[in-house]
Amino acid sequence: VRIIDKIDFRKLKNHPKWIIGFSDVTVLHAHLVTRLKTASLHAPMASAFNEGENQFIRAFKDAVTGKKATYRCKAHAYNRPGTATAELVGGNLSLLTHLTGTASDIQTANKILFLEDIGEYTYNIDRMMYQLKRSGKLDKLAGLVIGGFTDMKDTERPFGKKVYEVIREIVAGYRYPVCFGFPVSHGKENYALKVGVPYQLSVTKKGVSLVEK
Repeated sequence: VRIIDKIDFRKLKNHPKWIIGFSDVTVLHAHLVTRLKTASLHAPMASAFNEGENQFIRAFKDAVTGKKATYRCKAHAYNRPGTATAELVGGNLSLLTHLTGTASDIQTANKILFLEDIGEYTYNIDRMMYQLKRSGKLDKLAGLVIGGFTDMKDTERPFGKKVYEVIREIVAGYRYPVCFGFPVSHGKENYALKVGVPYQLSVTKKGVSLVEK
């Protein structure tokens, strides 16, 4: 956030290359898709390769070599069924919230939004989700993908709800498909997702698929 307004993106725009990462890199993903209309890759970073080959590393390799992704995950009790085909945007909830009202603020209308976070207090997640709602970010989504919310914390006086419960309640009034527990996170389960690229999200009682178009 400190340096984003000082970066000259002209060379990248003229000679596009993948910007890859997650967490704080969400700022770059958001800025690129909003200001330059350029795709980027929300994916594991170099340290993940130390853990050896797995399905998430293979997904990363497929993404950077031009293969289109087809991801599947198990059904979740909080899922809301439906199908949507739209551009994918999103990333770390905390960073996206801090970008609200800035030049890097993402547009979410008619798009599939994905969210993940780490190390936050539950009441902070509640507050940030309400900020997204009150700023209109959740109103006209094509679909919502909720990833991992890892290492969540609670206050000495418990908040009284788990993170997924909080999110479920906040989006209950909408009709678009919602998926909980998708493998995008700060943990080992972190599929490569192309921000700014169309995907088809299908949520059924049997499971979830996210297919790059």
